[in-house]
Amino acid sequence: MEGVLIILLVLVVVGAILYVHHRLTYGKAEDKTPEAEEKPAPAAAAAEPAPAQEGHGQFCCGLHAVCDKDLPPMPGEKVEYYDDEELDRFAGRNPEEYTDDEIEEFRDVLLTLLPEDITGWHRSLQLRGIVMPPIIKDELLMIISENRHA
Repeated sequence: MEGVLIILLVLVVVGAILYVHHRLTYGKAEDKTPEAEEKPAPAAAAAEPAPAQEGHGQFCCGLHAVCDKDLPPMPGEKVEYYDDEELDRFAGRNPEEYTDDEIEEFRDVLLTLLPEDITGWHRSLQLRGIVMPPIIKDELLMIISENRHA
């Protein structure tokens, strides 16, 4: 009977030590609300660029592989062509109005690019005022994502 009491006492002491260690290491459970976990620390928030909101500036937040904002050209920034001069006829056109054949033209260019040229091609289209079809943009983002994990 004494052996059982000794084992029980050891378990209680070890449990109390682990409990105190956990509280000191991770803080109180009340402080770890989901809202508190999602908010960045003030120092981290200052280091991150503020996201560009629609209608609140034209600059990209820099948190994405491909910026969705139409950025003005930087001083000295030149349009680079990727053997896609034929796409210039789509400048200023609504991407929802592209025909299936026109979408295939974008896809053909995208699939012939080297992986390291894809983001530059997207920027080139932005500078030229060409908005790519949504399905091609989805494919572009998927290719970029695959290249990052490869």
